[in-house]
Amino acid sequence: MGRCPPRKPTHSAGMTTPQVLPTEVTDSRLLQLAVAGYLARFKATSRTHAESDLRAYLRWCVDRRLDPLAASRPQVELYIRWMQEVRRFKPSTVSRRMSIVVGFYRTAVIDGVLEHSPAEHVRRPTVPAESPTLGLTHLQLEALLTAARQSHNRYDFALVCLLGLLGLRIFEATGTDIADLGEEHGHRVLRVVGKGDKTVLIPLPPAVGRALDRAIGDHPDGPILLNRRGDRMVACLADSGQRTL
Repeated sequence: MGRCPPRKPTHSAGMTTPQVLPTEVTDSRLLQLAVAGYLARFKATSRTHAESDLRAYLRWCVDRRLDPLAASRPQVELYIRWMQEVRRFKPSTVSRRMSIVVGFYRTAVIDGVLEHSPAEHVRRPTVPAESPTLGLTHLQLEALLTAARQSHNRYDFALVCLLGLLGLRIFEATGTDIADLGEEHGHRVLRVVGKGDKTVLIPLPPAVGRALDRAIGDHPDGPILLNRRGDRMVACLADSGQRTL
């Protein structure tokens, strides 16, 4: 295998807003402009994450027949309660998703789409300065690797290897493509785009390389990790799947 080729950009300049909007509201020109104006502030991986969190809020609005541009502060508060009490998201997840909602409405006010932001005074959950989550012990990691190896889904083991043996974050693991595999100085490597869109080359231990090869199978290109529909595995679903192993 040759040297890693330059990575293709995640988004092209001509990407259309309807990819973010639920199908029920893709004909709303004003909402399209508001979404496009907000997402234009992001690029590469940061834009992918912003799109995902904004899409979740827009879907929540559509499911309740609520026009996002006509939402009130109490309705935005209800979105927070839904994330906390129905979806049972962690405070850090709720805070992250709400930062996108707040930013979306703030940009809509700046661009003259709205007169004021309904999210300006919403109460967000307190996030601890230090994460209370502890890492896995050696025995726990061994048990997780064993369970993933025995799973009927070949992507489970590849995911656990990327997380547990390479130390990747979930969004870094799910964002890897087959084109990111390469060779440097005789060593097999994986190109990973981390926080701040920083790119690093990580040497692959043989066990991890074999797990990735098994996951890739005969696919010539595309994502390394796929979901049951054959699309790229989403970070939040990957986290849920890991917890069920």
